Amino acid sequence: MIAPANSLQSTPGFHSAQDHGAVVQRLVDLLDLETLEVDLFRGQSQDSGWQRVYGGQVVAQALMAASRTVRPERLAHSLHAYFLRPGDPHAPIVYRVERDRDGQSFSTRRVVAIQHGRPIFNLSASFQIEEPGFTHASRMPHVADPETLSSELEVFERNAATLTPAQRSLWLKRERAFEFRMVESLDWASPQRQPPVSHHWFRSAAPLPTDPVLARCLLAYASDMTLLDTCLLPHGIAWNDPSLQVASIDHALWFNATPDLSGWLLSAQESPAAGNGRGLNRGLIFAQDGRLLATSMQEALIRHRS
Repeated sequence: MIAPANSLQSTPGFHSAQDHGAVVQRLVDLLDLETLEVDLFRGQSQDSGWQRVYGGQVVAQALMAASRTVRPERLAHSLHAYFLRPGDPHAPIVYRVERDRDGQSFSTRRVVAIQHGRPIFNLSASFQIEEPGFTHASRMPHVADPETLSSELEVFERNAATLTPAQRSLWLKRERAFEFRMVESLDWASPQRQPPVSHHWFRSAAPLPTDPVLARCLLAYASDMTLLDTCLLPHGIAWNDPSLQVASIDHALWFNATPDLSGWLLSAQESPAAGNGRGLNRGLIFAQDGRLLATSMQEALIRHRS
């Protein structure tokens, strides 16, 4: 086990309808993969009501599988992944790790995620020992403090009348291991066209154990939650538009430091371009004190069938 069940405590101020310590513990348990054989692991899936497995879950589990095969002093500094097929949320996922290289400072791993005998996802990850070097980083943008903003759930609750019964059940009742707070206001049920830039504060719904490997895997999990939205902003299209088809194509993440997901992190997101049914998104992830912790990139399928 990564952490004992009683190690996660609820954080005051979060929505009281859920036991947040238990919700976060279930996510931590989801990343505690079963070892089947050398370099072969099995993970379970969360059935969150979607027809396919959430992409961030597969990224996080694959990174955990790769991390289990490197020396503990080597932490992930980058990953690059492709989503090949939709995952089945009702079936386990097998992760096969290839040990490409172990050098003096770096280790490289490849991971294939398999369901029903077919690959659904692949990932390459690189790990490095900590060492000194030149340092510089982008500055965190000046935005409203998270304590002054409404949570994602509170926004959904205020707009519940615009949801179908199925959407209310899915969006309002699903478990949330992370709390998100949007800086920019958005009428997500009937959005207006706006520049492809957004900012989101987020943190875990309960304090987490101190574990740099787990922290990187959880950040990988969370980094897929809002990034795709950015390339839709200039087009004024609502997520629940039945003509919209969206899916992550690939995902990349670079780590500058170990994140503390028990505290607020800011994801500053932009979409440099969209075209040919695809949208490109970038996110800079900062600690609340301004340190740049990670950079994420994602290309997504965005089709609007009129």
